[in-house]
Formats: sequence, structure tokens, C-alpha cells
Amino acid sequence: MGGMWRLVQFLAVMALLSGCAFVNAPLFTPPGPLAEQVLEGEGRKKILLVDVSGIISERERQGGILSRGTPSMIDRIRETLRKAEDDDAVAGVIVRINSPGGTVTASDIIRHDIVGFRERKKVPVYACIMGVGASGGYYVATAADRIVAHPTAITGSIGVLLMKFNLEGLLAKVGVHEQTIKSGEKKDILSPFRAATPEEQKLVQEIINQLNIRFLDAVMARPHNTLARSELEHLADGRIYSAGQAVSARLIDRTGYLDDVIAEMKKGLGIEQAKIITYYRPGSYKGSIYAETPADSASTFTLLNLAGGELLPESQFMYLWQP
Repeated sequence: MGGMWRLVQFLAVMALLSGCAFVNAPLFTPPGPLAEQVLEGEGRKKILLVDVSGIISERERQGGILSRGTPSMIDRIRETLRKAEDDDAVAGVIVRINSPGGTVTASDIIRHDIVGFRERKKVPVYACIMGVGASGGYYVATAADRIVAHPTAITGSIGVLLMKFNLEGLLAKVGVHEQTIKSGEKKDILSPFRAATPEEQKLVQEIINQLNIRFLDAVMARPHNTLARSELEHLADGRIYSAGQAVSARLIDRTGYLDDVIAEMKKGLGIEQAKIITYYRPGSYKGSIYAETPADSASTFTLLNLAGGELLPESQFMYLWQP
């Protein structure tokens, strides 16, 4: 009986080795190009919804064992705008924003791409702030012809932030001492292993001031801005605003729901019917105009998750509301 069982095992192994029983199927299909999905409406004209959701970052989202990675927010939005630019039926774009902001560079690139698209395509671009459109989220919104915020939205937080750990005291307590060999006195500026000197703080503050001026310039340049520079400087102390407060401060144009923004765009285009569309990666699904694209990065911010889980993340200049 034992010999018979071993024979059965041997034959099974030989069958596998012959290749007859092997199936070569990948666990995940590679990411494909964006595809169009109609969310509602009909007609030849299209209004495209574009999401800026979660932390605004130039980082790609890494996949795990059972998931695949996704392109960065910058990559996705640029690909989206290029696809829309090549479609003559796209008559307008609504940028849905639900973000506390993110890095200065990523926010600036996305705003730049939207402005360029609007100028080349010659179609209206509206921004609709959903729950949060603060700091870098608001910075992106200034690229639009109109900014509308949901009545319960939070916006504002105009300004620049830079955060760093100072581990000098902690390391001293455990008997660890850092030693850096450097070519110049300020080569390790913003090191987490020592406190910044007053001169270094001044140098970094000068950079922050320049980046803040760039933020103010973006607000001043937005279409239909009626604020004087002195008025904006008074408002731009980093505070957040409710949607109603932002209207009164003239930082946004009005409050309303996404349905209202769609209706307003149709009226401005002089059309009664339009397909409300979005672009998606095959394998994902949206059931309505309120279904968001999965966030390109963590929806809540910490120094660790923004840096990709590193123990000692690098300091970054941020257009970010950090509650």
C-alpha cells in the first residue's frame, strides 16, 4: 500500500514538471491608461470632474503584497488634463478639492498645469471645495475661473509651514552622540540632531517668506479677484475660514453644492444637457458625482506617513493646514 502511494505521488510530481498543470497568471494586471466613465447626464458635451483629494504630494503611492502602486497625484492630474485636452467634447472642467494641502512643489505644479490647460483649451474651469480646501488645496483652487465651497467646507490657511524633529535631547538621554563632518558651516542646516542657530533660522525664514509671497501672488492672480494686496496680507496669517467667512473675505466666490456648480457651468456654457464624466483606472468604480478618486496619499497627515514611513523624515516646505 505504501509503495502504491509513493507511485501516485511520483506520477503527480512528473505531471506538474511536464508543464501540463502550470498556469502562469499574474496576481495583478499592470495599471492601464485612464478610461472614461459617465456618472450622469446625457448629450454630446461633457463636463469633466477632476479630484484633488488627500495630501498633495509628488510621491507615488507604493503597493503592498496584495495591492499595486498608483501614480502620484501630479502624474494622474497631468494625464487627466492631457486626455481632456484631446477631447473636443469636453466643454468644461470641475476640480473637486478635498485636501488640507501638501508640499509647496506639488501644489505649485498642479496649479501650473491647471492654469496652462485652461489657457490652451479655452474652456471654463471651476473649483468646488468639498470638506476641506485649505492651504495647498486653496492654492490649487486659485487656478480656477470660479471657486465654490460647500456650505460646511473649511478653507484658507494661507501660508507656509516647515517642521522638523529635534532629537538632540532624546539622544543625549540614551547616550548617543551625533557627529557630522561637513564642508561648510551650514551644510547640515535643519538637521534633526541639533537645534538650528539663530542665523540658520533667519535663512530658512527668508525662504519661507519668498514662498509665502508666491502664495499671495497666486491668490491675487486668480480670475475675478477683488482683493487689494494689503487686504489679502491681513487675511493671510494662516488662519482657516468657514465657507461663509471665506465668501465675506472674498477669498472664494460663493457657497454651493456640487450640483449647483454643475448647473452653473451648464448655464455659462449655454447648454441644457451634458454628460458628467470622470476618468478612472480600470478596476475602480464610481457610482455618482460624489464618489471620490482614491486619495493619492494618506488622507490624514503625519510627518511619518508623508515621508513614506521613514523613521527620520526629511523636512519639507509645505502649503499645509496642520490641525
